[in-house]
Amino acid sequence: MNTQLADDKAGLRRRLLAARRAMGPAELAAAGRSIRDAVLELPETQMAGTVAAYWSIGGEPDTHGLLFGLWKRGSYVLLPVLLPDGDLDWASYEGPESLRPGARGLLEPTEPSRGVAAVCSADLVLVPALAVDHAGLRLGRGGGSYDRALARVGAQVPTVALVYDAELVPAVPAGPHDQRVRMVARPSAGVTRLPLPA
Repeated sequence: MNTQLADDKAGLRRRLLAARRAMGPAELAAAGRSIRDAVLELPETQMAGTVAAYWSIGGEPDTHGLLFGLWKRGSYVLLPVLLPDGDLDWASYEGPESLRPGARGLLEPTEPSRGVAAVCSADLVLVPALAVDHAGLRLGRGGGSYDRALARVGAQVPTVALVYDAELVPAVPAGPHDQRVRMVARPSAGVTRLPLPA
């Protein structure tokens, strides 16, 4: 990655993370509930037998209720396990008690690993993002883990980034390895399909 692109991404990450830290607990909780409801109502979610998702941490839009809702309705839910090289392995979510502390402050499933290609079996993929632009390019935390995972997902599989309202932006700095998402879910607007018309 060139230096200018890395600097542009780092600066945007700092601003977005500061805005998330400024949000209060009630606002965060309400946003998580709204995103949960929007994703659960999505036709692609209702038809999905297998959903690849993630356990939110810190100021990320809360996914805990969403994961529980998917699991209780009978979806097979896969959660990531961060590998030493930064890639993502996957294992099944069997309820909130089936998680253990993992790398970088993450919680990961205790079930047997299914391999990095397990994400290919998902009918719907939910991904974290700090921002998504109108073309569907996402800004993550900078490790490239989800870009690797998304590169394995078939072109017809819905991929949804979960963000706050102000995090759908006109453009994010992106390089050749950055992967696009096909939808974004936000608290006030629900699910928006991407890319948006120019």
